[in-house]
Amino acid sequence: MNDPGGIGARLFVALQYLLPQHTLSRLVHALARARMRWIKDGLIRAFMRGFSPDLADAIEPDPFAYPTFNAFFTRALRADTRPVDGDELAIVSPVDGTVSECGPIRGDRLLQAKGHDYTLGALLAGREALARRFEGGRFATIYLAPWNYHRIHLPLAATLDEAWYVPGRLFSVNQVTAARVAGLFARNERVICTFDGAMPFALVLVGALNVGSMETVWHGEVTPRRPRDLTNLTAGDAPLAAPRALAKGAEMGRFNMGSTVIVLLPPGRAEWDAAITAGRSVRVGERIGSLAPR
Repeated sequence: MNDPGGIGARLFVALQYLLPQHTLSRLVHALARARMRWIKDGLIRAFMRGFSPDLADAIEPDPFAYPTFNAFFTRALRADTRPVDGDELAIVSPVDGTVSECGPIRGDRLLQAKGHDYTLGALLAGREALARRFEGGRFATIYLAPWNYHRIHLPLAATLDEAWYVPGRLFSVNQVTAARVAGLFARNERVICTFDGAMPFALVLVGALNVGSMETVWHGEVTPRRPRDLTNLTAGDAPLAAPRALAKGAEMGRFNMGSTVIVLLPPGRAEWDAAITAGRSVRVGERIGSLAPR
């Protein structure tokens, strides 16, 4: 499976086309919220055996003290374990994870994996005016493995501008699938959040197989959703559950199972640090780039 070109990888990807992706993810959603001890403890025990997550940073380090598997999976961390870089020019990682790809947006194209790229317009659900805002800018795609911390934070102090739900498939977003499914991140279900601050930027939360839910601090649980229609989550007069303006490093959402976040920056306003390259592990609050001095 580690070889994206191997027969096992090809079968794994082919199977995903056949699976009832949304039905399977809804089943996982329900099981992850089961409060019956034999179900939730069994799921947690199997997860601990399979992935050996480090619980030393968790506020509650006892995995069986959580009321559901999902509560365990999205556990909060002690504040002192993820210090946020205080430099006003520092852009920090929004998640714990591994950089899949990062670098310049070449025209309107982002690199997905070797041999595959995709367009900003497709990623942003055809919103061409928004796509033009980031053409020639910078992107970083960060993958959250099952054992990672699964809350998402702001890379800069900012105010929420808009948020959109975009329907789509639920392919796995691991390296094997990214190497074989063209336009993967523009095909999967996702939540797009745009922000204003020291510069405009966007965070794209990409759903995946068995990601039973994505949520934000403003809208609560966005997925699973019916009907699965393109939806402006900030339209209308519905009150938001959190202030639009949040500090750098503040929590803005979470994945209820693992997935990927794509950070989009406009041209000429910022650079990634030289050490932030594909394969690099990052943690929330860690400096990954810098704003251009004014």
